[in-house]
Amino acid sequence: MNDYSSLPVCEFAFPGPLRDQLVAAILAGAKTSTTGTLIEYEVEGEDLPTVGLQEAVVDSAGKRVAVIEMTEVRLARLADVDLAHAIDEGEGFTTVAQWRAGHEEFWHSTDMRLALADPEFTVHDDTMLVLQRFKLIASLT
Repeated sequence: MNDYSSLPVCEFAFPGPLRDQLVAAILAGAKTSTTGTLIEYEVEGEDLPTVGLQEAVVDSAGKRVAVIEMTEVRLARLADVDLAHAIDEGEGFTTVAQWRAGHEEFWHSTDMRLALADPEFTVHDDTMLVLQRFKLIASLT
């Protein structure tokens, strides 16, 4: 058995129903991509992920439940997100428009605006995103 305790933590969304849904999709193999805004990395002072990076996915309780490995990381404008990326997010999106609406709802949420310390935060076509693809390395549940 491998020891993944030293891996950096990877959190999807905020603790709660959305995180639980995303973690379940990762564990089921349905979610193999994710998207964040570039500004999130800048605000948090985090380096961008790199190909080969392994991270421990945590559930809403903060428990390590999976290990993923980055297979692709690219920057793109919001307007340039492609259908394959949207579908591979594993949330049931069948169009880029659905994906965008769901993500705009999250990015414009009170939780996100608080995390960014910007009560007026909004995204637009030119907002830079960090598009990541990953593979499930291990389920820890």
